[in-house]
Amino acid sequence: MQPKPVLLAFDTSAAHCAAALLFGDRVVTRVDPMAKGQAEHLMPMLEDVLSAQGLGWRDLDGIGVGVGPGNFTGIRIALSAARGLALGLGKPAIGVNGFDARAFGEALPYTATIPAPRDQSYVQHFTTEGPDSPLQIAEPALPQKPADDLIGAVARIAASRLHNEIQRPTPLYMRSADAAPPRDPAPLLLP
Repeated sequence: MQPKPVLLAFDTSAAHCAAALLFGDRVVTRVDPMAKGQAEHLMPMLEDVLSAQGLGWRDLDGIGVGVGPGNFTGIRIALSAARGLALGLGKPAIGVNGFDARAFGEALPYTATIPAPRDQSYVQHFTTEGPDSPLQIAEPALPQKPADDLIGAVARIAASRLHNEIQRPTPLYMRSADAAPPRDPAPLLLP
């Protein structure tokens, strides 16, 4: 039997920085609500979560990361941090999407919903066979689980996948980015 992993999970796909530390049979969570500033806040927050339990980066067996759907920039912040940590520590990074986190521990069949823009929801149905239908958008937005429950689920799911074949985490975008290319021509670079 393999020892229980020590795993740090985090997510910045919504208006928060959320982290969960899984060690032994315990999960410690922290959710800091914030509309912006996650990039500057994330790493010091993760340091605090680890040090509060007397652990350091080298104690980790893996990293879990929320891959969306959600805020485009927030998803990129978490994925970049997870990939950087994984490379620097030589540990695997495991991506967990928001639908799986919401369905974790629920009786099946279950419909997982994630808030979407314009008071709508992204929806995915789960049966005993797994995800049953394609991702879709439904109205109106439905009640959600607390963020600390969701980040705890991300940690537990990532830990359960730790010894499987792991692929690099990739973002789950439901819509294309709202950014548009600039209308002004690019500046001329002189030799």
